[in-house]
Amino acid sequence: MKSLLARLVAAVRGVENAAIALATAVLVLAAGGEIVARIAFDSGISDLDSVLRALVLWIALLGAMIAAREDRHLAVDALSRYARGPWARVLRFVSYGAATAICGLLAWHAFALVRDEFTSGTIAFASVPSWTVQAIMPFAFAVMALRFFVHAFAKPRAQVLPESAPHLHGEDGA
Repeated sequence: MKSLLARLVAAVRGVENAAIALATAVLVLAAGGEIVARIAFDSGISDLDSVLRALVLWIALLGAMIAAREDRHLAVDALSRYARGPWARVLRFVSYGAATAICGLLAWHAFALVRDEFTSGTIAFASVPSWTVQAIMPFAFAVMALRFFVHAFAKPRAQVLPESAPHLHGEDGA
């Protein structure tokens, strides 16, 4: 029987996967429909460009959340690729700690942006307020900060050394 936490994690994973799939499908269909409408009927949908920009923002940040969840995000890990033992853990902790701090700071400032947009009443498109489009930013950065924090304490993944570095594989290069 799955624990409550395992079921919650699985549910969050499913919601994230469904949200990015739905947003991507809407983006592709809407952009394709706009192209057809412009070519075939010499017209288009007003405000669609703004909607598509909003969808790109949401897809990018949902993708970043998923990459952080899977520990498959871009990383500056030149040193950690070759570190072993306790040094690998130290480097992982430092790099993920930095990522946690940066994402936390971004979440904080994104929240301030969304709060300011809420009070200003700016409209993004149609009658959709700008703050609803931007609400993904503080949420996504906070989720990424939490995931990076958890990853900071995880055991480092086994690294595959590049074939171009035989001396690191223990082979005699002389």
